[in-house]
Amino acid sequence: MTYQDWTYHGIQDGPESSTDLDAEWQPARLLVEKPEFGPTQRENVQVLRELPEPDDGGFGWGYNGGGTSRAAALILADALELGDPDECGIGLSAYPENKVLVSMREDFCSDVLSQFCDRWRLRRSVVLRWVYAWYLQNGIVDLPVALRELPPFRVGYDR
Repeated sequence: MTYQDWTYHGIQDGPESSTDLDAEWQPARLLVEKPEFGPTQRENVQVLRELPEPDDGGFGWGYNGGGTSRAAALILADALELGDPDECGIGLSAYPENKVLVSMREDFCSDVLSQFCDRWRLRRSVVLRWVYAWYLQNGIVDLPVALRELPPFRVGYDR
C-alpha cells in the first residue's frame, strides 16, 4: 500500500462565519478533499468524500468537549485508516475502548481541534506527523501501519 494524502476541511456555522443572522442552524461538516496548493481561497476543490456525523451526536471544534472528541475520532480513524471509530476503539461509543487511541484522541482535541475557527483545512500528512510525534512522546514503539508508510521526514533543505 502506498501513501496517499488528502485534506480535511471542517465547516461549521458560527459567529465567525455567519453573514445571515436569520439563517437556519446547520450541522458541522467534515469533508475530505483532494490536496491543493495555493491561496487560501480555493476554487473547484474536488471533494473525495464526507465523513458521516456520528449517531451519538454531532461534532464540532474550537472548544474542548464531546463534539470535538467525536470529530477527532473520525479524523484520526480516517487518517490512520482504522475503519469505524467505534469498532477500532477510538470513538466515544466504543466498547471496548482502546486506551492508547482514546488518550491520543483527547490530546488531538486539546492540541489541534480546540484551536480551530469555524472553517479550516488540515492535510492528512500533518495529522499523521502529529500522531507520529505523539507516539514517540508517549514512548510507544508499536506504530499503526499508516505511520510506517509515511514519506521520509526531511531534516534539512535541498540545495
